[in-house]
Amino acid sequence: MGYLKELFGLDGKVALVTGGGRGIGQVVSLGLAKAGAAVAILSRTGADETVKLIEAAGGKACSLLADVTDEAQVDKAIGEIITRYGSLDIVFNNAGVCVHKDTFDASIAEWREVLDINLTGEYVVARSAGRAMKERGIRGSIINMASMSGSLVNVPQWQASYNASKAGVIHMTRSLAVEWAPYGIRVNSISPGYIATPMSVDTPQELKDAWMPLIPQNRMGDPEELIPPILCLASAASGYTTGSDVIVDGGYSAR
Repeated sequence: MGYLKELFGLDGKVALVTGGGRGIGQVVSLGLAKAGAAVAILSRTGADETVKLIEAAGGKACSLLADVTDEAQVDKAIGEIITRYGSLDIVFNNAGVCVHKDTFDASIAEWREVLDINLTGEYVVARSAGRAMKERGIRGSIINMASMSGSLVNVPQWQASYNASKAGVIHMTRSLAVEWAPYGIRVNSISPGYIATPMSVDTPQELKDAWMPLIPQNRMGDPEELIPPILCLASAASGYTTGSDVIVDGGYSAR
């Protein structure tokens, strides 16, 4: 047990989670804290509820306001994390949006918003965090939120902007992993399938009815089921893993 705790535990580590005010970000923030990390949650609207949940469980957390697409705001937030906790070891780059629209009906403004938040936002956060890790000699782990939609075109909803953004995240992850390997900074991505968050649960029933026969496990995933693979990528257990995309989709993409 001691060996496993040492391998997978995050005692003394500092983690940054973007978009941690609700949904997957909130659940993963709590999981990282329970594994021993101090968790800084970055969002545009605040994450006080997540901080309270972590503190109630005996963990350490703080909430920071920033727009992931704004380089100055992100740099300032990361500086505050290092000032407060003395390090930044883990990043879960989770903030994102989705637009379900036929391409002929979707606006160019919507395309740009999705790409700006999902791809450019993850790039801004990864670059700022990676720079901070490199300057301090931190052998950190950056985990980018991708999606099974970055590797396939799921149906029947149309979401070209989302699919393109997540495909970009997967290849950006590989690129940064190779570039930053000499500094000991590992970069991986995680690609969930349909997860039962408020975003998915509120999806029209006709869409969910169409999804289920395409999922070999015939169910949506629980947000908590993303915690183990993320903990593995964040911890010493994956020390030789970088540039990988971990798919957690109930078998959808294996069909």
